[in-house]
Amino acid sequence: MTQDDLLTRAQAWLAEDPDAETREELARLIEAGATDELAARFSGTLQFGTAGLRGELGAGPMRMNRSVVIRAAAGLAAYLKAKGQTGGLVVVGYDARYKSADFARDTAAVMTGAGLRAALLPRPLPTPVLAYAIRHLGAVAGVEVTASHNPPRDNGYKVYLGDGSQIVPPADAEIAAEIDAIRSLHDVPRPETGWETLGDEVLAAYLERTDAVLTPGSPRTARTVYTAMHGVGKDVLTAAFARAGFPPPALVAAQAEPDPAFPTVAFPNPEEPGAMDLAFEAARAVDPDLVIANDPDADRCAVAVPDADAEGGWRMLRGDEVGALLAAHLVHKGATGVFAESIVSSSLLGRIAEAAGVGYEETLTGFKWIARVDGLRYGYEEALGYCVDPEGVRDKDGITAALLVTELASVLKEQGRTLTDLLDDLAVAHGLHATDQLSVRVEDLGIIANAMAALRERPPVSLAGLTVVSAEDLTKGTESLPPTDGLRYHLEGAYRARVIVRPSGTEPKLKCYLEVVVPVGDGSELTTARAKGAEVLAAIKRDLSEAAGL
Repeated sequence: MTQDDLLTRAQAWLAEDPDAETREELARLIEAGATDELAARFSGTLQFGTAGLRGELGAGPMRMNRSVVIRAAAGLAAYLKAKGQTGGLVVVGYDARYKSADFARDTAAVMTGAGLRAALLPRPLPTPVLAYAIRHLGAVAGVEVTASHNPPRDNGYKVYLGDGSQIVPPADAEIAAEIDAIRSLHDVPRPETGWETLGDEVLAAYLERTDAVLTPGSPRTARTVYTAMHGVGKDVLTAAFARAGFPPPALVAAQAEPDPAFPTVAFPNPEEPGAMDLAFEAARAVDPDLVIANDPDADRCAVAVPDADAEGGWRMLRGDEVGALLAAHLVHKGATGVFAESIVSSSLLGRIAEAAGVGYEETLTGFKWIARVDGLRYGYEEALGYCVDPEGVRDKDGITAALLVTELASVLKEQGRTLTDLLDDLAVAHGLHATDQLSVRVEDLGIIANAMAALRERPPVSLAGLTVVSAEDLTKGTESLPPTDGLRYHLEGAYRARVIVRPSGTEPKLKCYLEVVVPVGDGSELTTARAKGAEVLAAIKRDLSEAAGL
């Protein structure tokens, strides 16, 4: 694109931009002749995919802003009408990030202008409340404005269809084609009124539904410390805990209220180093049974347990550990149906399901796939996502997951046991399934492409002294999985291991998921098994980094 073409495109965008803030930002860039910055914003468009849209806020088609959202909403409306859904209801929810309320209102206006009915949730609420509302209200689609646990300057646009699940192909490509067909924002009707703003009835129905995950009369004694990570989870989670009869969680005050600046954390993600420091500080003061965290839109749930060997006395459980604990708890409660997980999650779930005689299925990464499993009773993903009530919410839900894990901690507490004791039992029964992740955040996406190319051209023959017995390029699909950009290795030797490498779908990261299974004879071998598992994982991580050129 020549400099003249770039300025022409920027000026055309400026003429249409409905937002005074981004108009001013773009006008400054044009006036300053900031060619490199303009090129970064106008070199293409944010791509609409199965994760919807996600990106940094700012002016231009490569940023999240009202112009991009209006086009996305118009494309979704056109897709729904093409599917015969004219007049259908679209529910719109939003979190407390910068511009979320504006993007939600714009979406409601576009749907109304397109001849659909639109209903806005009453205020910033957890994503699972929106996912619940779609099915509860019989909507044809739903939109959640959120960037989940991304950095403060990001926002996003997540689309669900009428089954309450996130979109999957080919819907994403069909909606993207409708977005691309929009020539001008002036062609998109946006009335000032005509949509409904819901009251608290949907939230009340969701909270009533949360009771369904608990066993009537079960112990409710576990004491918790809770952080909302500056997001929207606090009011809903504390209301759900009060309904259930659990002791009120001790709140991490500095992170309890919504704040789009996320001032106390580098990244508002419980998995990131340092994000849980304030929660652990609170836990040392009140000595609870467990620490619970939601991410900012409260669809994920993190759990930490007392551990005398850990720095500060508390240890974050891995998502795979919580996934196994919830599965074991549901089995104990007599759950039937299919237990499902994504390919990047621990194979321990399959062992638990097999031993319990319940169905098991593996899917591609993301709850958009897990939620679509026939007969789903429970689904989880290692990135702290758990679906424990698929009839209510066909997506990950950090509120109901928190309730269920606190019930489990209460049951164990009555027996004089802990979550850690149950993890030990599972290791003895099924082998120690040790997992870890090699995650590389990049500025240059070419680094990710180069790493994937290196591994495809020169696949490793061994990692950590274990022989690679199978190497699958998942872009070709498998008998049970559709194609995806990923690589999967199975390793054998002294131990069984598995490695999956894939680019993140929502962040500029290359993610490598590692698992090693160490046999355990009895409880006396657990300490040695854990040390061996950590040693092998570290060696796999080192060898994989070298093979990928990282």
